[in-house]
Amino acid sequence: MDRRSWLKLSAAFGAAMFAMSGAQAQDTIKIGEMNSYKNFAAFLEPYKKGWELAVEQANASGGVLGKKIEIVSRDDNGNPGDAVRIAEELVTREKVSFLIGTFPSHVGLAVASFAKEKKVLFIAAEPLTDKIVWDQGNKYTFRLRASTYMQTAMLVPEAVKLKKKRWAIVYPNYEYGQSATAAFKQLMKAAQPDVEFVVEQAPPLGKIEAGAVADAIAAAKPDAIFSSLFGPDLAKFVREGQTRDLFKGVEVFNLLAGEPEYLDPLKDEAPAGWWVTGYPWYAITTPEHKAFADAYQKKFNDYPRLGSIVGYATVQSAVAAIKKAGSLDTEKLVAGMKGLTHSTPLGNITYRPQDHQSTMGAYVGKIGLKDGKGVMTDWYYADGAKFLPSDADVAKMRPAE
Repeated sequence: MDRRSWLKLSAAFGAAMFAMSGAQAQDTIKIGEMNSYKNFAAFLEPYKKGWELAVEQANASGGVLGKKIEIVSRDDNGNPGDAVRIAEELVTREKVSFLIGTFPSHVGLAVASFAKEKKVLFIAAEPLTDKIVWDQGNKYTFRLRASTYMQTAMLVPEAVKLKKKRWAIVYPNYEYGQSATAAFKQLMKAAQPDVEFVVEQAPPLGKIEAGAVADAIAAAKPDAIFSSLFGPDLAKFVREGQTRDLFKGVEVFNLLAGEPEYLDPLKDEAPAGWWVTGYPWYAITTPEHKAFADAYQKKFNDYPRLGSIVGYATVQSAVAAIKKAGSLDTEKLVAGMKGLTHSTPLGNITYRPQDHQSTMGAYVGKIGLKDGKGVMTDWYYADGAKFLPSDADVAKMRPAE
């Protein structure tokens, strides 16, 4: 074969391969996902399993718009700067249609700002900060989980019933903990004007000196404690507080502490009697939850955590948005997300058009002990739609689009 023939053959082969790769790319819908997998493994390993299951089920049923879903996932290291760099890479290099994910509030806010600047849809899965849909809300960002304000509002009615006057507060000193504290103070003052906040402790996330924190709270002699600690910080606070009898005769309310990710590691040290938000997966009997839990346990030979629900429902939202939009055009996807309603293992949710917050709720109950481990007792599902601010209040808080 002479050189000219060889060049022609090579060119033809290259064109064929390019066409094949283009056809393969057109057969999938790429969604960019990022999260702090190394930093928050207890929550995000189940979260990843949740979205993997949802993708598998979506593709097994024919995908969406005749194409398979493909998740391009990256670890953002729990760092806002890294998250923005990765978001840019996913959009420009990987050519994803839109973004999902993130865990810490400050990372979620950074990606939301990127989404606004680059005009790309972002479904924030987990960050609980109120700012992401209110103070810093934007046209391109939507949030799945019940926010800090919502979950705090779910606990406040139970706190008010107790008529405790002197409250101590402890929280991780970053956006989530600060928002939780502000919401609790606001809502408690409105419901019980004589309430006093006698001490606050705000340790850095992941660096709590639990003994010193417990001593400072004990010295203030509170009637009750409101905490938004989670993960290893929560475990250390529980152990040091129990060692010092801090919780005897003191009512405690703790956001997230009923989630299996944070409750299970405590085993028989679980603080019985605390009011919490959480996820009693073992006792939920609704058909939609049973179908999810059975499929999850069959695939992974493990029980679901709340992270599993969040990952699964995030992909459900993504698929539902694409179906409603009938397109991957960003503006059509954004329009589709507004008012989007779809089923989840926790029931139907709706993304409110006025603030892009979903109505996903949370389970409220008390911690009990059973067979040497913590469980949720006296629990009930709090519908997120009932714990959101009015349209008028949203209009005051949220910037115009």
